[in-house]
Amino acid sequence: MIQSETLELLEWHRLCQHLSTFAATKLGAMVARALPIPTTQAESTELLAQTKEVYQLESRLTPGLSFEGIQDIGDSLERAELQGILSGQELLAIATTLSGARNLRRLIDNQEDVPILTELVAELRTYPELEQEIHRCIDERAQVTDRASHKLGEIREDLRKLRSQITRKLQNIIQVKSGALQEQIITQRGDRYVIPVKSPQKDAIPGIVHDTSTSGATLYIEPNSIVPMGNQLRQAIRREQAEEEIIRRHLTEQVAAVKPDLEKLLAIVTTLDIATAKARYSFWIGANPPRFVNRQEQEIITLRQLRHPLLVWQQQHEQGHPVIPVDLLISPHIKVVTITGPNTGGKTVTLKTLGLAALMAKVGLFVPAREPVEMPWFDQVLADIGDEQSLQQSLSTFSGHIRRISRILNALGTGDRGLVTGDWEEEKAEEQGAGSRGAEEHEVRQAGISDADRGSRGENSFPIPNPQSPIPNPQSLIPNPQSLVLLDEVGAGTDPVEGSALAIALLQYLADHAQLTIATTHFGELKALKYDDIRFENASVEFNEATLSPTYRLLWGIPGRSNALTIALRLGLKPEVVEAAKSQVGEATDEVNQVIAGLEAQRRSQETKAAEAQELLKQAEKLYKEVSRKATALEEREKDLRASQEVAVQQAIIQAKGEIAQVIRRLQQGKTTAQDAQQATKSLSEITEKYQPAPPPKAKPGFMPKVGDRIRIPKLGQTAEVLTAPNTDGEFSVRFGIMKMTVQLQDVESLDGQKPEPISKPKATPAVTPPPQPALAIRTSKNTIDLRGKRVADAEYILDKAISETDGPLWIIHGHGTGKLKQGVNAFLHQHPRVSHHEPAAQADGGSGVTIAHVE
Repeated sequence: MIQSETLELLEWHRLCQHLSTFAATKLGAMVARALPIPTTQAESTELLAQTKEVYQLESRLTPGLSFEGIQDIGDSLERAELQGILSGQELLAIATTLSGARNLRRLIDNQEDVPILTELVAELRTYPELEQEIHRCIDERAQVTDRASHKLGEIREDLRKLRSQITRKLQNIIQVKSGALQEQIITQRGDRYVIPVKSPQKDAIPGIVHDTSTSGATLYIEPNSIVPMGNQLRQAIRREQAEEEIIRRHLTEQVAAVKPDLEKLLAIVTTLDIATAKARYSFWIGANPPRFVNRQEQEIITLRQLRHPLLVWQQQHEQGHPVIPVDLLISPHIKVVTITGPNTGGKTVTLKTLGLAALMAKVGLFVPAREPVEMPWFDQVLADIGDEQSLQQSLSTFSGHIRRISRILNALGTGDRGLVTGDWEEEKAEEQGAGSRGAEEHEVRQAGISDADRGSRGENSFPIPNPQSPIPNPQSLIPNPQSLVLLDEVGAGTDPVEGSALAIALLQYLADHAQLTIATTHFGELKALKYDDIRFENASVEFNEATLSPTYRLLWGIPGRSNALTIALRLGLKPEVVEAAKSQVGEATDEVNQVIAGLEAQRRSQETKAAEAQELLKQAEKLYKEVSRKATALEEREKDLRASQEVAVQQAIIQAKGEIAQVIRRLQQGKTTAQDAQQATKSLSEITEKYQPAPPPKAKPGFMPKVGDRIRIPKLGQTAEVLTAPNTDGEFSVRFGIMKMTVQLQDVESLDGQKPEPISKPKATPAVTPPPQPALAIRTSKNTIDLRGKRVADAEYILDKAISETDGPLWIIHGHGTGKLKQGVNAFLHQHPRVSHHEPAAQADGGSGVTIAHVE
């Protein structure tokens, strides 16, 4: 029952109603409005796979999956099985449903990368022969056709002849008795043909009166001369109806024979329709597919820019206010998150958003958050949100919360310890019978405390639960670590001291028995749980003191601070009253608020710097892409020039060889004289001068780059600033724009075109001096960083910052896990210019779970 209460509190029915508007069939919309929630992770994974494949199809097909012709034929199938006779409309609906299902299967079978959908439609049997038979016997108006049977065709031919005879007879009467008629028309009353006759002239046309006008001035008479033909017509119509019924009965029997397959077809098509509705709804709200993580494998819950789906609908469909997203990044060891802050700050919306996100992932919907969407699979989502105060049942706010929390704790057991319907009805009846005794007395009675006991412990002491009360005994429950528990204003509605104590005990219990608990509170004592138990975390909703309004942003790691006195002062309350209140609160509370305010300011500063760094990173990536594009273009141009030069050289060689051959042939003809030899030598010299490439221009005097000089890098087409002097290998660092890189001396030139002078390396001396022994490395907190639980991209940023501030060895704790973080760290260290080498730590320092980087 608590599950149903939770769905109602989270307004799950509204989300299902929104989803149903994206369904293409009536049956799909009905299922979407009461969407079943899977009970196993395997079912949820299957549903998500269906939604993903439909999402892919919808993105590349125009106009997407079509469910045209598919109708809800479930009632027709039931009636056919009970030997009822289906109408022409029902039979036509079955035929169009078979055709629509066949088109769906054909479309999916033509796709190559949708294995889940292909397997789903593989069991579809669409019975084309039944569809053809229905279309042969039933036309588009759902009427039985003449070709349905030979007998029916003959009957209808007789009907046409009789109607024609009756019409001709009545036309003759109209022409002869036109003066007695109100209008010269032929009409029908039932299945009898009549003509409108003026009441005073009824004797002019003897016959049977079948109807009278409202005024009584017109009588609708069937003349006696056509009565026998009318009787024959009626008999023919009865024969026609009987034959149509025989035909429809035969078709109904064919439908009943394949009812199980048609029911399966209907289920498969409805499953496709629901998956399509989920994909279209997910696209419409800008959602992304979730991935179920295992927190026991140290995977983080990642929900960035998470938005409330109902608020997204309100914004887009009803022109509501823009939705302010929240970020939920919860480490694996965190079991309880307490959210504090002012009222109307968005705490309750955060609870509902997370609860709906968990349910959406379970039913195969995408989650309205930025990729990647990573969250656990919760077998239960249990919530206590809102006020359950009831005057009829004599329930105060506190009592209402306790009743609901009691049902939540029961649900955290083995699953069969919850209250059954009968127990719940008995308790409700008992509550209603206690109305005359007041809410507080009813709370005491429910807790099993007598008046004497109450007096002995004092009026304000917290009641101790009776073992017979509905509140479960924690020791008797088997923990269910897969549940998500959402508590709004935990411990509220009673004495603050006792309410705070109850809230602390409850959250500690939930930390042992639930996968994750998110609780909102105003109790300051709950903020300190984080510092006593690593399973607890603080969060708060931000408040803008300048505008006296919440920003609806969620701040992690920072508890909310009280703003009541600040708000009261700015709203005009006398300063002396506010100061008196501050003195009552005490200096310690004021100091805590100042510390929290400092943390908030520091967080805002860090967020601003992070945004600036992100913008610089985008600019650097853009510049890198531009430089890479230009470098690629230059390489291509150089290849083209080299190829064209090679072609020109080959052509010149061929031409020179031809001219030399001509000189040789002239020398070989006749007797060669010294004058001929001299002429041939001169010709060869001219050919040499003609085809010999021009000598390269004499290089200008060399130069040596110095720190601060501006140089040109011809390969990149960029000018740069020298940051370091060239080393013995001719390498030095330069900067252009916001990028730094290392270049070779031979790859640069001065701004006026001078090439650098080569560096002459000193000859190595034969004497080999032993390398200096490194100083003894000592591990401290300053040269140790812990990256466990970080993503590779975040770890690289932290590593780069640590390396830039370190000289000497750096201990990096990355753990084992899946090995991806270790692999990413080693790859980053391998390419970093300041890291000379890296190695695994000794076994005493963590072994392969720790890497030591030697920074120069």
